[in-house]
Amino acid sequence: MRVLVLHSHPVESSYGNALYRQTLESLKTAGHEVDECNLYAENFDPVLSRHDRMVYHDYPQNTELVKDYVDRLKRAEGLVIVTPVWNFGFPAILKGYFDRVWLPGVSFELVNGKVESRLRYIRKLGAVLTYGATPFRAFVAGNPPKKIVKRVLRAQINPVRPVTFLAHYDMNNCTDQTRAAFLSKVKATMERF
Repeated sequence: MRVLVLHSHPVESSYGNALYRQTLESLKTAGHEVDECNLYAENFDPVLSRHDRMVYHDYPQNTELVKDYVDRLKRAEGLVIVTPVWNFGFPAILKGYFDRVWLPGVSFELVNGKVESRLRYIRKLGAVLTYGATPFRAFVAGNPPKKIVKRVLRAQINPVRPVTFLAHYDMNNCTDQTRAAFLSKVKATMERF
């Protein structure tokens, strides 16, 4: 299966980048063809410009400035997001990716006023997230990233299939042991993806 892996951490030496590298390695070990999309390394421009918004609903004109990213998404059969959670949301660069690439005609279509997915060809969805917050604090805040992955993205891709969701909470108080254990969990889970 061709798996698009979206990564959004600006520091190459970070634990988040170690999770990204482990995810890539494990997916390749499992025999998947992996499209490595490191948004920071690729200098992805997350800003939805005035022009982008003016042509937002005009497919395929709306894809002209992000055509390579659209093509990569259209080739994907699996999608895995590896990202930190900051302020109970995705980093701006990843949010901008969704704003600029998941466009009408690409990820959805408005048909008689209703949204219809155009991503049904993606068979599997996964996420590897790190949170500074504890699970309880994330729960109290409503855990928006988890809901985006397990509800919004799942509904757009395949609402009846399970989602692989891995999260290391409380990074503010993590230890070498908790990081190593989570890295091992990511390795084993992505080898079965």
